[in-house]
Amino acid sequence: MSGLVMSREPRGERPRFYSVAEVARMFGMSKVTVYRAIADGDFPAVKIRGRLIVPAQAVDAMVEAAVSAQSVVDVAAWSAEGA
Repeated sequence: MSGLVMSREPRGERPRFYSVAEVARMFGMSKVTVYRAIADGDFPAVKIRGRLIVPAQAVDAMVEAAVSAQSVVDVAAWSAEGA
């Protein structure tokens, strides 16, 4: 099951948000790295009562931008452009 993200969504429905831990696993990095990127404003997230969650749509858009450009996407610059 490597590469799959388990979520609490009903079967067949894609999640609308990912936890920081899920995003870290997807991108093969530590949670601390994701938290730092969010804190620096370099990575999109939503804060609800102290909990950070990442919109699945933002992850999908980042992947699409990298694939479309066939290049590296600098998430800090990408995040600033999308704001």
